[in-house]
Amino acid sequence: MVTLDREASGVRILPMGDRALLVEVGSLDEVLELRDRLEASRPDGVVDLVPGARTVLVRVDPAVLTLGAAQAWVAGAKTDAAAPVAASGSLVELDVAYDGEDLAETAHLLGVSADELVRRHTAAEWTVAFTGFAPGFAYLVSRDWTFDVPRLASPRTRVPAGAVGLAGAFSGAYPRETPGGWRLIGTTSAPLWAPDAASPALLPPGAHVRFRPVERVSAAAASSAAPVSTDDAGGGIRVIEPGLLATIQDRGREGAASLGVSRSGALDRTALGVANRLVGNRDDAAGVEVTMGGFRAVAERDVWVAVTGAWGPVRLGGHAVDPYTAHAWRAGEELQLDWFAHGARGYIAVRGGVDVPVMLGARATDRLAGIGPAPLAAGSTIAVGDDVAGRIPVAPPAPWGAPHDDELEIELAPGPRADWFAPSALRLLFDETWTVTNAADRVGMRLDGPELPRRRDGELPSEGMVPGALQVPPSGRPTILLADGPVTGGYPVIAVATDAALDLLAQARPGTRLRFRHARPPA
Repeated sequence: MVTLDREASGVRILPMGDRALLVEVGSLDEVLELRDRLEASRPDGVVDLVPGARTVLVRVDPAVLTLGAAQAWVAGAKTDAAAPVAASGSLVELDVAYDGEDLAETAHLLGVSADELVRRHTAAEWTVAFTGFAPGFAYLVSRDWTFDVPRLASPRTRVPAGAVGLAGAFSGAYPRETPGGWRLIGTTSAPLWAPDAASPALLPPGAHVRFRPVERVSAAAASSAAPVSTDDAGGGIRVIEPGLLATIQDRGREGAASLGVSRSGALDRTALGVANRLVGNRDDAAGVEVTMGGFRAVAERDVWVAVTGAWGPVRLGGHAVDPYTAHAWRAGEELQLDWFAHGARGYIAVRGGVDVPVMLGARATDRLAGIGPAPLAAGSTIAVGDDVAGRIPVAPPAPWGAPHDDELEIELAPGPRADWFAPSALRLLFDETWTVTNAADRVGMRLDGPELPRRRDGELPSEGMVPGALQVPPSGRPTILLADGPVTGGYPVIAVATDAALDLLAQARPGTRLRFRHARPPA
């Protein structure tokens, strides 16, 4: 039995669900040291190392490395004085035009002139401590920087790509247009994020950075993270109606969280895998994820197709056909998925898989990060590949049926910040029935229910997150992060849905009731 939440030579090792540990140390300097030591001795089975302000998240593949073995490795890496430390990152110089709309006000708040603020910002040597809410967004720290800059009282709904800002003890530059509450002091045209490059992040953790003042920067985009269009793809399938949302998904991206990139991929991985097997593909082939139904498409050549997941009428060539069965889809015929009666997400697999460019090891659409193919639209064409695993199997009589979506029982593993909550909060979490609200998408789902009372107030320094994390904002009602969720966050995590439970949550729709129960502790 693994014992977590213990002290190990000044390190708290906290549980983060059934596939991760959160390693807490006392300062950001210790985080950087620990990250280097862990990286230098990283064993097989460690999927991600994600630094935060006071923590390092360690995600593992339990089929290769158990949580118990990972805990022992972390403790040894911290206490072994002879352990090698990773080499320091290279120096990156960023040209910055100090034209930010908050420059003068920020300087006034800090009691210096705008020129003095710029001088100190450019004189400091910065280090990428960790990445944050967007791919390639680097939290930069410097021993030469002594200011603590308050965030905006009301965050902007739009911060342009390339904006350079300050918040707390950090500086950073926005790789793509996004909301944000940092104080903007300048602009850079540096290519901060290029997902199709061999090294997509210009500023990875550990890199050293200097800002170089210039009069103006070029109009070049700061990021190439816009989703790839499928409209010019080779023929195969032409979309007539995408329904509420239809995206290309596979098993997702692993190992890129330290760059700010979530796992993404199919929310119901089991349903996609079954659809692929029915047409002779590998489980991880890309298919189409359809949210709530309403999807129509025409085959431009003969293909084989299977539909799984959410339950609703399926028509092929105008005739009703069974889900969970491979069907010949003839050129010119229309496939229609009506609005789903049960479940939230259906999956369409075609023999050979959907052929779109691979980005960071996957074909998945990540809506939060803007990586991968754009969501499908009327007129989009989907290329069909030729990467098959074998013959189309004879479909069994199949015990498949409509997914349960009225009430789901979800297993929860321990979260790292349960001690932030009153004892009654855990009782409420497991005793009450929670309802999925309309605020539910691929990033996460907000739940309605009783308020979970805290016994600790204040802001949690940013730390690593995982799919399934139950973040509890000041409202006291949890949000469950899903596959496109951010890789770091500042709300305390009271518990984490198990990896297996994520497929169940994928089929929860607004109004679905959730009952939580304790997962069995890891062996």
